[in-house]
Amino acid sequence: MPRSIDEIFHRAKQGKPLFTDRKALSPDFIPQSLPFRDEQTRAVAEVLAPVLHDSKPSNLLLYGKTGTGKTAVTRYVLGKLKAEAGSSALISAYVNTRISATEYRTLAELAKFVDLPVDKQIPFTGLSIGEVIERICDSVRASSKQVILVLDEIDYLVKAYGDNLLYELTRSGDRLAPGFLSLVGISNDLKFKDELDPRVLSSLSEEELVFPPYTVDELREILTERAQMAFSPKAASPAAVSLCAAMAGSEHGDARRAIDLLRIAGEVAEREGLKEIDETCIRRASDKMEHDRVEEAIRSLPVQNKAVLLAVSRFREGTNTGELYLSYNGLCRRTGLEALTQRRVSGILAELDLLGLIEASVVSKGRRGRTKRIHLLIGSETLEKTLSEDTTFGTIT
Repeated sequence: MPRSIDEIFHRAKQGKPLFTDRKALSPDFIPQSLPFRDEQTRAVAEVLAPVLHDSKPSNLLLYGKTGTGKTAVTRYVLGKLKAEAGSSALISAYVNTRISATEYRTLAELAKFVDLPVDKQIPFTGLSIGEVIERICDSVRASSKQVILVLDEIDYLVKAYGDNLLYELTRSGDRLAPGFLSLVGISNDLKFKDELDPRVLSSLSEEELVFPPYTVDELREILTERAQMAFSPKAASPAAVSLCAAMAGSEHGDARRAIDLLRIAGEVAEREGLKEIDETCIRRASDKMEHDRVEEAIRSLPVQNKAVLLAVSRFREGTNTGELYLSYNGLCRRTGLEALTQRRVSGILAELDLLGLIEASVVSKGRRGRTKRIHLLIGSETLEKTLSEDTTFGTIT
């Protein structure tokens, strides 16, 4: 075994850990209270409360930027609701559609919560969407189940596959009775509804709630509370907590980023054998998070979005939509992908711009009108390295 590994393990055994409860800074941790979200917590609870007297709650849409507490509030309220109901008929099902990635897998995740009979289990693949929905409906109806389904990042599912699944779920009332299914959709995109069919919109968005970003002062208080739970005394000084809050608050008021930043800074300090987190640890943690964020954003893109992004990377000095579309078509021919229309590619460019992977700005050309100038905002080496993991692009990056 190389000596460097021996040294790492020896330091880990001999050093005094900074963490006393690492889970307090994990993404899945739900604290006993949610500071600065009392109003939103009460609003979600009021919408879902009718289930306690066996009535179907209204569907609910929650909006807000990443890290504004949407998921935490929803899971907190559902935990309290389940405890209050004390009924096995009430099922709270949580599915992140970006992780499940497809309509079929989203339904398969829902089926795990519904607990289908052995002969009606959902295989990894092989059934039609209609058959999967039918099996879930049969189980809900037969056992009079009361299902609250949380679809996190619901906008991802709609952008990738359209709103047919939402239509089926929101119009399934008669097929579920005497059971029912209510939807809680969570979205980072305030314009998400613009892509929905009016029939889906009328039944889905019965109630809506917008979560504002946290202020720097609010983030500082949240981090102070978490740091007290997660670290040994004096490991995270007020100055370190304030810097993490300032760095996260200066962007989007993102509590998730602030908590992750503090956790990773703690891990950096612990690996270095330090007794407390300093500014250098926080800066290094921020650099690592940014690199990881870009790679994860690229990995999670649908294959057509990856193709458009790769086409953009071919133009180091930037390009316009016409040149880009020609390059994209060439990539499609080489990879066997079916080329999308130029209008759909323009929509993908807007999505990539929103993610911060490219900049697509409109430039005036005087009498010749306007055109869109497109630049890659991430390192081409990072892009090519990440796309090489995808078998579609592994041979051409």
